[in-house]
Amino acid sequence: MEKPKRTKLEDVAKLAGVSKTTVSRVLNKRGYLSEATIAKVYAAMKELNYQPNTIARQLFKQKTNMVGLIFPTVNNPFFGQLVARLEQILYEHGYKVLIGNSQNNPQKEEDYLNQLLNHQVDGLIVGAHNRGLKEYQRANLPVVSIDRIMNDDIPVVSSDNYQGGKLATEALIAAGCHTIIHTDGPENLESNTSKRQQAYEDVMRKNGRQPVTYNLDFNISTAEKIKIFRKIFEDYPQVDGIVTSNDTDAATILSLAPLYNKRVPHDLKIIGYDGADMTRLMLPHLSTIQQPIDGLAQVAVDLLEEKISGKKPSSPKPLQVKFIRGLTS
Repeated sequence: MEKPKRTKLEDVAKLAGVSKTTVSRVLNKRGYLSEATIAKVYAAMKELNYQPNTIARQLFKQKTNMVGLIFPTVNNPFFGQLVARLEQILYEHGYKVLIGNSQNNPQKEEDYLNQLLNHQVDGLIVGAHNRGLKEYQRANLPVVSIDRIMNDDIPVVSSDNYQGGKLATEALIAAGCHTIIHTDGPENLESNTSKRQQAYEDVMRKNGRQPVTYNLDFNISTAEKIKIFRKIFEDYPQVDGIVTSNDTDAATILSLAPLYNKRVPHDLKIIGYDGADMTRLMLPHLSTIQQPIDGLAQVAVDLLEEKISGKKPSSPKPLQVKFIRGLTS
């Protein structure tokens, strides 16, 4: 069977009665063209069922309409929802996405960065924890960070982490807690999330209480986390309040509390952090500080598009968080 002939640009030009250059200008929306000429070209394309060469058009525009996303893992309610929302907004703006789960491993993140850059992505949105990778220092590479401090020229989108830490700690003090422990990420992490710990410490000292923070490395296993959480109960048997760095840690501590004869919320009150939709569905009783995940995604995409278009992005303001009081506080 004879292979059907593929419609070419010159076929469209001939039927529309214009030059190939004019057809190309219509496809790439370049230069002034009358509405009548544009209509004739699109009518010819429709009649001939002409499919433009997308790759060639992208090369002509020096734009791939692809964006890379690098996050620690989508196996986490907060990051999973954030990545899903980013993908949806980017799709609505005409972009496809390539996703890399860095697992907080600098080497893996660097590998993903190189792979994404080889695919000639138009920009990156990053929520991984590693800093100082030379790939982020490439000139004219549009990058936006969520929560992580990368380089001076990379804008950082975040919610009001200080307010979140303050709301959680004040809620436990108002509920009558005296020995309040805080769990957080690594001490040396350059991230806006560290403001949660600062707020916790400020509120504790203001109320005459001694702040105690257990810092957990991101790369430790669940078993290692459980050992540290058990140590909280063993080091501070009088603990009556815990502010956790995320909802999944709060869930783990909730499961350990009965082993130490702690009834929640009678003997121990717990407040998580993030408030992702899936967590709210699975743990509706958990008190938490909810981040505006949809808002974070929208601001990040808006800033990235500003950078892609060559504009100097505006300095994003922290987005407001919300305290959701459940049965655990």
